[in-house]
Amino acid sequence: MLELSGIAKRLGAFSVSQLDLVVNEGEYFVLLGPSGVGKTVLLEMIAGLISPDAGTVLWHDRDITRTPPEARRFAVVYQDNALFPHMTVAANIAYGIRSCDAAKRVGSLAHDLGIQSLLNRYPAKLSGGEQQRVALARALVTGPELILLDEPLSSLDLVTRRQLRRELKRIHVETGTTFLHVTHDTEEAMSLGDRIGVMLGGRVRQTGTPEELFHAPTDSEVAGFLGMRNVIPVAEITDGVCKVNGQAIHAAAADESVSHIWIKPEEIVLSEGPFDSSARNQFACEVRGWEHSGSLLVVRVSAGDLTLGALITHTSFQDLRIEVGRQLYATFKSSAVHCF
Repeated sequence: MLELSGIAKRLGAFSVSQLDLVVNEGEYFVLLGPSGVGKTVLLEMIAGLISPDAGTVLWHDRDITRTPPEARRFAVVYQDNALFPHMTVAANIAYGIRSCDAAKRVGSLAHDLGIQSLLNRYPAKLSGGEQQRVALARALVTGPELILLDEPLSSLDLVTRRQLRRELKRIHVETGTTFLHVTHDTEEAMSLGDRIGVMLGGRVRQTGTPEELFHAPTDSEVAGFLGMRNVIPVAEITDGVCKVNGQAIHAAAADESVSHIWIKPEEIVLSEGPFDSSARNQFACEVRGWEHSGSLLVVRVSAGDLTLGALITHTSFQDLRIEVGRQLYATFKSSAVHCF
């Protein structure tokens, strides 16, 4: 288990202070945060490349805060992959190991990562995805106890990113090695992480499974960074009814401790008129606009001062004859209103 306690570091205008983090043995942990928040600095403090100003780094209850990088048995994979341009793929992978079975280990990893046909090539002749596979093989060949990944997929095209996500997940499952992966990409974090830590303002603000983060964000800033639509502050709560932006919304889980509600866009039904339903929330509304979200559309509607985004298909968009100013109804259940 990796445990960071009270970590502090100042580098020019950048700083982290009193940062705590636990990564369990064998898990795929993703540290998610915007660019410039300090994810890479934190990763390099774990690797031993940078020393913290204060705090401790523990690995299996052993203090390694001042242990040199080469003695930690950790491997780092960077976004730019840092391959040696004058070495072949095979030599890059084998760099750092000196054993009689080096060629066998290189060949085995190359086979597992689908790069065995590239072993005699040089990095300049490889695609971005191929280079990142080589960098990953070089990290794995030493049998590290912890693999640190610094935005390893951010410079790749969408198709290659998705392919490598599957590869990373497969390798993690097959090896059981502990992974710590930093990224600014929410989709990447959700698809890879057993648990995710959200880092904002130089602190890890929340950790949890993807489901826990989306169902119970600690605050509106975390929710906003996760890209959660329809996060609304609550002005008043009475008997499970939340007063928000001049409207009364029934929320099955509401109690006096709730400060915000969140309604998933996919749980809002748009219709041309009111209809009988068990849903307790139904509002006459007006279309304000829309935007594409993958293969679907998010339609923005307003009921007075309350604005919501509803996720619909292109077929529904056409059937409802969506246009700015069109009058519709928005309906959702009280159980669809998540509270935090």
